[in-house]
Amino acid sequence: MEEFQLDQGERVTRTVRKHWFVLVTSLIPFLLLAWLPTFVPALLMKFAAASPDAVSLFGAFTAENPWFRMFLGLWWVFLWIGSFNIFTQYYLNHWVITTNRIVRVRQHGFFNREVSSFLLSRVQDVTTDVNGIFADLLGYGSVRVQTAGTESKDFVIDGVDNPTGMRDLIMSEIAELQHRKNP
Repeated sequence: MEEFQLDQGERVTRTVRKHWFVLVTSLIPFLLLAWLPTFVPALLMKFAAASPDAVSLFGAFTAENPWFRMFLGLWWVFLWIGSFNIFTQYYLNHWVITTNRIVRVRQHGFFNREVSSFLLSRVQDVTTDVNGIFADLLGYGSVRVQTAGTESKDFVIDGVDNPTGMRDLIMSEIAELQHRKNP
């Protein structure tokens, strides 16, 4: 499925997604939550050993209980859906830098996509920001592009690989566009 059509003579320079480390850090909570139910029965049985009245209550949280297995299955299904949503947003949210414009494709949930673009001739400022030790060591950060006009908007992509290289690419495409218009 094409999100946008290229104009005549326009070509794609680069497609940019977030850095892989951003995806991994977003998936870590889901991994920890997936392991959580494996520790709960053992922890509850420790409490049950301290109180004889609690044995019948906490004994329901074992793998032999079909209700506990159903809860565990639902727990893992919802975690899988959440982690797949994170991956879907990572894969489908991207910028496309062409010789004439920048196109931002944003995926909201599974079935809602927003595609917006602006011409490179309207760019006023391109700012990069690298915050944190991991961002500095792994070379990812944010790129903010500000446009001119009354409806001035900022296009921001966080966690992009090599933000200074992307800024330089956008600025060189702007210079090339101006050179083509005014030789």
